[in-house]
Amino acid sequence: MENIVRLNRKRLVQSSMNISSIPHVDRMSNIYNNSMVRFYHHVIHDLADPRTKDWFLIPSPVPGITILIGYLYFILSWGPKHMENRKPYQLKNILICYNFLQILLSFWLFYEGLDAAWLRKYSWKCQSVDFSNSPEALRVARGVYIYFLAKLSELLDTVFFVLRKKENQITFLHLYHHTVMPMISWGTTKYYPGGHGTFIGVINSFVHIIMYTYYFLAALLPQYQKYLWWKKYITTLQMGQFCLAFLHSCQLLFYDCDYPKWSLILILPNVLFFYFLFSDFYNNTYKSNEKHSKVLQDKETEIAKTVSNESMQNERKKVD
Repeated sequence: MENIVRLNRKRLVQSSMNISSIPHVDRMSNIYNNSMVRFYHHVIHDLADPRTKDWFLIPSPVPGITILIGYLYFILSWGPKHMENRKPYQLKNILICYNFLQILLSFWLFYEGLDAAWLRKYSWKCQSVDFSNSPEALRVARGVYIYFLAKLSELLDTVFFVLRKKENQITFLHLYHHTVMPMISWGTTKYYPGGHGTFIGVINSFVHIIMYTYYFLAALLPQYQKYLWWKKYITTLQMGQFCLAFLHSCQLLFYDCDYPKWSLILILPNVLFFYFLFSDFYNNTYKSNEKHSKVLQDKETEIAKTVSNESMQNERKKVD
């Protein structure tokens, strides 16, 4: 009998030890949470450039994502409902000031990109990021950061479309472009503010000088907007920048300069997607109009010939 009691006690002790060895649910949750926190801290803090990681809107992706969510909510839902029973705002003076400031900002970014990097020290084949605190390196990092802020300011383009009730100009291309570019430029500022990837920002700033100059003149002199014949060539210029960006980025496949090759996984598909979106926009907007104009012109020519032939026949009948 005593042996049986001892055996049961031994089994109870073993079972209690086994139970205690199994982690509690809260403990497992803490382990999971701690690993997620460590991963988040590693990605957001440890991998970030120590020079830029504490700059405004850069420490965490949350503020930027919040801005983009608010932007999309306004454009796709609240804004159109708010304007549904209202007359469109003219916003002429606001548009003139806004476009003029965008011209100045784009010109500054273009100048900074050339003077601080691409016309002086950078290699056109492959250029690494200078993570030092030298004045030259910090100048480039600052330019990348200002480029990110410029992409946020360009969200107002769409806001003005909604307030002026020009929803027909808010295409998928427009929304995709204005949503993705702030995200890309935020990541560039936080992790690689300089080097090979800045080439895209430089040529994009040049294109924006031309684009916002057109918008500025169209807002300043709306009665002469029909004489601004070079509007369609802005789209051609935009497609050209994507071709240059694609070819320049592909050089990372053949040259090694410590700039991350994995970035091509994000850059190349996105550049191709942008190109085809802009190409489709060009074909639908301009080539279809050219075909329509040609059809109308052919009809007018045919009508003129018919009228001319009828008048000649009438003249002959009178002579006869």
